[in-house]
Amino acid sequence: MELDQSEMSILGCSPNGKGHNLGDDTNGTQNVRFDDPDDILENEEFLPNGDGRKPMRFTDFEGKTSFGMSVFNLGNAIMGSGILGLAYAMANTGILLFLFLLTAVAALSSYSIHLLLKSSGIVGIRAYEQLGYRAFGTPGKMAAGIAITLQNIGAMSSYLYIVKSEFPLVIQAFSRADPTSDLWYLNGNYLVIMVSISVILPLALMKQLGYLGYTSGFSLSCMVFFLSAVIYKKFQIPCPFEEFFAANHTVSHLNVTDNHALHDNSLVQEVDDSHCGAKMFTMNSQTAYTIPILAFAFVCHPEVLPIYTELRNPSQRRMQHVSNLSILVMYTMYFLAALFGYLTFYGKTEPELLHTYSRIDPYDTLILCVRLAVLTAVTLTVPIVLFPVRRALNQMFFSSKSFNWVRHVAIAITLLSLINMLVIFAPNILGIFGIIGATSAPCLIFIFPAVFYIRIVPKEQEPMLSTPKILAACFAGLGVAFMTMSSSFIIIDWTTGSSNSGGGH
Repeated sequence: MELDQSEMSILGCSPNGKGHNLGDDTNGTQNVRFDDPDDILENEEFLPNGDGRKPMRFTDFEGKTSFGMSVFNLGNAIMGSGILGLAYAMANTGILLFLFLLTAVAALSSYSIHLLLKSSGIVGIRAYEQLGYRAFGTPGKMAAGIAITLQNIGAMSSYLYIVKSEFPLVIQAFSRADPTSDLWYLNGNYLVIMVSISVILPLALMKQLGYLGYTSGFSLSCMVFFLSAVIYKKFQIPCPFEEFFAANHTVSHLNVTDNHALHDNSLVQEVDDSHCGAKMFTMNSQTAYTIPILAFAFVCHPEVLPIYTELRNPSQRRMQHVSNLSILVMYTMYFLAALFGYLTFYGKTEPELLHTYSRIDPYDTLILCVRLAVLTAVTLTVPIVLFPVRRALNQMFFSSKSFNWVRHVAIAITLLSLINMLVIFAPNILGIFGIIGATSAPCLIFIFPAVFYIRIVPKEQEPMLSTPKILAACFAGLGVAFMTMSSSFIIIDWTTGSSNSGGGH
């Protein structure tokens, strides 16, 4: 069997046949042996055998990551800072509408991963960018690589923005430092650099994604602690609640005027409790902004194929189980966090849930510990998100090169430096993140998996008018509609100057 130029390019072979040794075993199945076993970033896998079927195994890299660690890694990739805004989303949609939208997004995300895994299994390609190359050539490869790079840089920047803004407040609250003092450890710019160098960079230098399974498990345990605190606080905070600073001001004023005035109900301002009621279905001006928050809550597609590659005993069925279990766990955590956060504050829920707790008592020890746990979780997520960006850059610019430690380290340092500069010096990049999220995320979730599937799956196996390809085409159309809608909301938000939407991932 002869290979054409495109197939040889996909497999990493040179035209003269060097680089791979192909041979047939006694069963007629072709085996691929790579002279460079460490060349795990650029070379692609197996050829079809005589009857057109392919072994569902990556023969150029033996995965050693267990099923559980793979679930931790993918779950950590799914889990993002967006969980802090889900209670606000429920407040602006109602419980039933929120549950419907969350269920629909989780199901669509699982279906999208199915399309990616099916396409990967047919051609034996384990890189998102190389699926684009196989489907549309170099333009497809570059489009996928650029989308992954923009989406994940935006996600990492949002995580480090949380570190920059929240970490100084946590240190200040624990140390009871004066907010007006010019202490270096209360400067968010210094703290974000220190966290990047001491925590993120060493983890980002790992050669394989599977090594981060333990940190991913710890990161998820931090978010479980956050969820537990949200549930606990529901039964500790009465509604209507008194704000910390307002209550202190009232008490101080009454002590000055009359030492016994606290017992006089006529001097205590009546608290409005009209917002203390759960709504099943709500539509308002902010409802449209909650849809992108929910849609981006399950963005993990750039990490799926790298995790698939390193999975022990890899198969499409096994990886689909990893994906489904990760999505189910995150779905449950998302819904419980949104539900109990909403049932605590109802109509007074803010876009960032932890800020709402701070209005009641900024020095609450439990909430301070929760903030620290969330900071830990988002910090440990950054290395997971960085891996696909580095792979995308390798695929776009160094696809013919073997693995090199110097390049591996240089890309990580460059990316972290760029993101730190973006976080420190950009005065307001929420609009930029909004455009990135409204364009790259729908491409990675909806459009690319569907069109790659339609192009890659042979017509002999599934005709263009077959049910799977019709569903894939509808899925791509849904992605286009969603991208158009999200971009329109962002543009309207810019023109009106009332940016009040939350982040997605």
